[in-house]
Amino acid sequence: MNFLDTAAAPATAGGSGMLIMMVVLFVAMYFFMIRPQKKQEKQIADMRNSIMVGDEICTNGGIIGRVCQIKGDILTLEINKDRTHMKIYRWAVREIVNPMPRPEKEAPVQAEKKSKKADKKSDAE
Repeated sequence: MNFLDTAAAPATAGGSGMLIMMVVLFVAMYFFMIRPQKKQEKQIADMRNSIMVGDEICTNGGIIGRVCQIKGDILTLEINKDRTHMKIYRWAVREIVNPMPRPEKEAPVQAEKKSKKADKKSDAE
């Protein structure tokens, strides 16, 4: 019986070490696998949400066309010079091949700052 008692003691001490190793393994998996995948999914979702009329896009099936209409999650593409139209879902877009020029978002902010400075100057006079 002494032999069985001494063999059981180290097994309980190893259980906490095993738990710590599993937690460390999960944290490592999160930082090396899950987190980068979520970051990539967010970038793809942002790209798909930024599609505008006039952008040239490529679908998951390899079809390249210019967006001529957007209604919710359905995009209408103009495929060729004969004005053939095709409707696809937004999630089927792989990439924006040739984007239209985007309006600058910083311009209104700068205009507001200038108007505030002008107001301060008029108040000082």
